[in-house]
Amino acid sequence: MLQGKQTWKFENRPVIIGAATVVGPDEGDGPLAGDFDLVHPELDMQQKSWEKAERLLLEQASEFALNNAKIAKDQLQFYVGGDLMNQIISNSFAARTLGVPNLGVFGACSTSMESLAIASLMVDSGAGQYVLAGTCSHNCTAEKQFRYPTEYGAQKPPTAQYTVTGAGAVVVAASGEGPVVEYATIGKVIDLGVKDPFNMGAAMAPAAVDTIQAHFNDTGRTPKDYDLIVTGDLASVGHPLAKELLIRDGVPMDETTFKDCGLMVFDVEKQKVQAGGSGCGCSAVVTYGHILKKIAKGDLKRVLVVATGALLSPLSFQQGESIPCIAHAVAISGGKE
Repeated sequence: MLQGKQTWKFENRPVIIGAATVVGPDEGDGPLAGDFDLVHPELDMQQKSWEKAERLLLEQASEFALNNAKIAKDQLQFYVGGDLMNQIISNSFAARTLGVPNLGVFGACSTSMESLAIASLMVDSGAGQYVLAGTCSHNCTAEKQFRYPTEYGAQKPPTAQYTVTGAGAVVVAASGEGPVVEYATIGKVIDLGVKDPFNMGAAMAPAAVDTIQAHFNDTGRTPKDYDLIVTGDLASVGHPLAKELLIRDGVPMDETTFKDCGLMVFDVEKQKVQAGGSGCGCSAVVTYGHILKKIAKGDLKRVLVVATGALLSPLSFQQGESIPCIAHAVAISGGKE
């Protein structure tokens, strides 16, 4: 099971038998619109608060994932999930609606792959036959908690990112049809002293690089073993930095396609999203919507998703702390040996 220092190899090959994504209007105007299960035309989604809207995203994604997996809710053993809100309240309320045993997790924007790694570990070890993993974010809840309420109209620098309004969920099973989860590399907290909360791409890039290198060291794989390696939400500032650091360290990233979910979910040239997308929902909707569909079609055979997270809070920022960051990587294949 443990391979190398920080990687789990899933010998029993847990399968993603169902996936679903639900997004907001900006994501629906982006280049991946056709890959989402549901696009809401309004940010409030007819809810009384932004937080209730975010909760709805996760509830709907979970329901659609179960439907796509063709299993009933009472067949689930566990649900693993989290979000960006204080005390992961979006996850907790969605778990209340779901009504199955819940493990709440927090890895900031890396939560999508953190929850998938844990769900896969549970299934691979026999701790559950069907486990749901999911996460969400909402632009207005994140702005309200981490920056300024949307109504304030604060200006942002070009390095700032635009939180994705969306949720993604997958059902991981011991057997069935679908992509296989091969490995999960659990990241270390990396902090190089960046303090600017409007430049999280630069803060997270070293964590992504550390986890990618750990994955290659532990598994013996190289970039050419993957059709696509994608980071979570480094966007237009952090992603080039990560590529530069990998090249500096002699990692041949030119042997694969290297992208970032924050640059895939939006058209940064046409949409007003500053440096690109971010948030728990960013890597979740790109992976569980776009990438899994590409794998199902045979366009991609093996993908490494490296979800990145900035582990700051308003309190730590106000106290002058730097931004600790983490990245978790999950290797997903088309299911054939």
